[in-house]
Amino acid sequence: MGAIIEKEIETGKANLEVFSSTLQELAATDRDIIAVTSDSRGSGKLVPFGQKFPKQIVEIGIAEQNLVGVAAGLASAGKKVFAVSPACFLTARALEQIKNDVAYSDNPVKLIGISAGVSYGALGTTHHSLHDYAVLRAINNITIVAPADNFETEQAIAQAAALEQPFYIRFGKKQMPLLQPDSESTFEFGKGRVVREGDDLTFVATGETVYPALQAAAKLEKEQGISATVISMHTIKPLDTGLLEKVAAAGKPIITVEEHSVYGGLGEACASFLFQSGHRNAFKIMGIPDEYTVTGSQNDIFNHYGLSESGLAEAALTLLNP
Repeated sequence: MGAIIEKEIETGKANLEVFSSTLQELAATDRDIIAVTSDSRGSGKLVPFGQKFPKQIVEIGIAEQNLVGVAAGLASAGKKVFAVSPACFLTARALEQIKNDVAYSDNPVKLIGISAGVSYGALGTTHHSLHDYAVLRAINNITIVAPADNFETEQAIAQAAALEQPFYIRFGKKQMPLLQPDSESTFEFGKGRVVREGDDLTFVATGETVYPALQAAAKLEKEQGISATVISMHTIKPLDTGLLEKVAAAGKPIITVEEHSVYGGLGEACASFLFQSGHRNAFKIMGIPDEYTVTGSQNDIFNHYGLSESGLAEAALTLLNP
């Protein structure tokens, strides 16, 4: 691939905060920007938005199906709608409305899944969204995005607002690192972002698992002399098959990393493409196994299931030395 990218990683804001500030900037010059929430303006960081633009926010209450229906109606009338709700409820309780009112009806709603993955931690499986990639990948006409840092978040929201098509964009809760200086970054839906380059294997990660993959790559380099490419595959659908083809052509192992079930998400999407394209690289999906998750913080859960710096480094060594 190329020389290894080595930079000090700075900590930024929570992606949700960047979502809120970006939406405020857009709404200041575009009165068609509307936020619709299901009793989520606090957890969705939309209190400042509501204070500044009280006529551009709609509170539905705890009624996710109504949330999506109202959002679709507003979008059909020309509004640029961001429907904000916890990811676990948005993509389960309102799945039929997402399928029919948004995707099938081609209403350009931006569905914002907050506190995604295992962000709710100790609240347990009922509040974890480990199914959202899987169910939405099976629905035509919706783009699925999981930004890894503040830069990807800002770009995703600004670009999605300008596009008349359905989106699902998911965010966690914690502060996120700044993976690259903005001056060295580009963002395009459907195009993965290489945040580190190496020659021995590739981590293909998404959302809040990109940073642990980057940490694992640094650990492997320092302790084993192994250089790893790390890709932020921020768009799960459409998948950047061109970039996957490029890294697979080198014949090196590939590890996918996601805060999602190992079934139906990024890993299976990558595996399906690679196998059907004739590639036989050593391959491993790192995610949440087919079980009810352990109880704990997001970090606890990541550590338990090997989605941490040490867990991913160990998985890489196992794949390199079977």
